[in-house]
Amino acid sequence: MDRTLIILKPDAVQRGLMGAIISRFEAKGLAVMAMKMVKLSRATTEAHYEMHRERPFFNSLVNFMTSGPVVLMVLEGNHAVDVSRKLIGATAGFKAEPGTIRGDFGMSGANNLIHGSDSNESAKIEIDRFFKPEEFCSYEPALRNWIYDMSGGKPQ
Repeated sequence: MDRTLIILKPDAVQRGLMGAIISRFEAKGLAVMAMKMVKLSRATTEAHYEMHRERPFFNSLVNFMTSGPVVLMVLEGNHAVDVSRKLIGATAGFKAEPGTIRGDFGMSGANNLIHGSDSNESAKIEIDRFFKPEEFCSYEPALRNWIYDMSGGKPQ
């Protein structure tokens, strides 16, 4: 099974959308393997968004992400990165398709509710940045056999 990092940004927390957003991932069949609410430090946030350092929005992004609590989650499932990104939708809420998280709950390009890893490689780096191994709950979700065709021994 693949894993991905999801961050519910300060606007999602302040707007009381945490439960609604998390329930979409769970309803799709992704399992929450680790979760915590934190206030990100500036240093950690800058490291997380390092790839955008030269972009004009970098400082406002860091200020936004450190403005209040966020929820960090590790989701697990077959194709977790791709599935979660489809559920999240386009970066700007006003451009995101209805039925996606940003399409249903967002209007802004900057305050866009949620971050999701963009690749399996990024997911590994991001998960290691925010979670220690002992913060994971290891379990086999009881519904997994109802979500995936496991007849071949691995999820289909």
